Amino acid sequence: MSAALTASAVLTAAEGPTGLDKAISDATAPVSNWITGIVFYSVDVGGASLPLIVVWLIVAAIIFTVYFGFLNVRGFKHAIDLVRGKFSNPNDAGEVSHFQALATAVSGTVGLGNIAGVAVAISLGGPGATFWMIIAGFFGMSAKMVECTLGVKYRNERADGTVSGGPMYYLEKGVGKVTGSHGFGKTLAILFAIFAVGGALGGGNMFQANQATAQIVAVTGGEGSFLAENNWIIGLVFAIAVGAVIIGGIKSIARVTGKLVPAMAAIYILSCLVVILFNLEKVLPAFGDIITGAFSPTAVAGGFVGVLIVGFQRAAFSNEAGVGSAAIAHSAVRTKEPATEGYVSLLEPFIDTIVVCTSTALVIVISGAYMDEAASELGGVALTSAAFATVIPWFPVLLAISIVAFAFSTMISWSYYGMKAVGYLFNDSSKAELAFKIVFVIFVVIGSSLSLEPVIGFSDSMIFLMSIPNVIGLYILASTVRKELKQYQVKLATHQIKQYDKDGAVIN
Repeated sequence: MSAALTASAVLTAAEGPTGLDKAISDATAPVSNWITGIVFYSVDVGGASLPLIVVWLIVAAIIFTVYFGFLNVRGFKHAIDLVRGKFSNPNDAGEVSHFQALATAVSGTVGLGNIAGVAVAISLGGPGATFWMIIAGFFGMSAKMVECTLGVKYRNERADGTVSGGPMYYLEKGVGKVTGSHGFGKTLAILFAIFAVGGALGGGNMFQANQATAQIVAVTGGEGSFLAENNWIIGLVFAIAVGAVIIGGIKSIARVTGKLVPAMAAIYILSCLVVILFNLEKVLPAFGDIITGAFSPTAVAGGFVGVLIVGFQRAAFSNEAGVGSAAIAHSAVRTKEPATEGYVSLLEPFIDTIVVCTSTALVIVISGAYMDEAASELGGVALTSAAFATVIPWFPVLLAISIVAFAFSTMISWSYYGMKAVGYLFNDSSKAELAFKIVFVIFVVIGSSLSLEPVIGFSDSMIFLMSIPNVIGLYILASTVRKELKQYQVKLATHQIKQYDKDGAVIN
């Protein structure tokens, strides 16, 4: 869901900043450009540009995969059982089910990156980028597992059943305890919370509103549309819809995402399957191109290293494994066993990267749209649309609906992340959380009306800055997670973990 790195791949609500938009952009650009230059600092590797933040995230994911003995493979079936509610005790502390927590977290990552970002990755790195996206998504499953286990273990549970959790809490309490330095843990937690608030308002809000607005304007007549000069109307509708959902907190958000995420994912993947079924004879050659392109790419800057970097970068920016945002949503789950949500969270990068991103990639490769001489100039959304249009001429309308749905679900999920970060900074103050909700809704209208590219670029930097304190904490607490997992696995093997039917009755 990287806004700054996806911005060039999608439409903007205006051709260029003017008036107030230009004034704000000009004022913030120097600071924004300086910060984004640091956060996304790149080094030359074999002729290809490699952002060090990608190395930070991917290396951590690989280390955790090996350290936990490839639990992302061994625990996959159990994760499915947990999501189905097979081990869900309705009397456990928490606010949402395993499925609802997963749906909320997935809704925060599945979005424009899966549509536009994948297309850009293939136009830059060829079909082989898809292979490395899948590999990175596979490793990312382990990073999600670590942070979400910790999110539940160190969450605050209140007498009324509500909870607050996420990196802020395991950094303060967990890191503080393990290192013996409460101040160090507290500092990491405060930094994470500040970055999360900035990321929520920009990349998780204004950017989403801006791009959804652009799509609505495009399918209603473009520059000739009444809405082209009245973007604020779209923003107001979005704001009302978002406000109506987030005012109810995580339970309301989870109810909406629990229905919206499966529906929008099913519609999008079904559209992909239609294109694939109409081109069955091209499926095997497409997989051949993906595998061949991954190891012997041609016409790609940096050769093999270049295509690997493009694939890894897109996966890291899509599933956000290691960023820590998902741990906030997963920590609200009803469970007394932190490890259960670690297992469930394994599925998130699988769905986001291995399923949705790969589906988009297959359509683009099968259609051959990426080979068009103008592909690199089209932009991600237009390239994806062109690929689908080879079979579904009216796909631009469906694409607009998908983008609006993805953007809406991302906004409501990130509103919760930002709200909890504000709550942490103000000692779990309900008034502070309410104030953030109001500000968040106002920013929806602002995002729809103005492009504010430097502001959103700054916010995108905040999202990835979240990974710095978070991953430091994950390394420090990795042994704590391993102990938690071993204890849970013993309980599971000795049937101390009970199974429940759909009515919540014990069945073993």
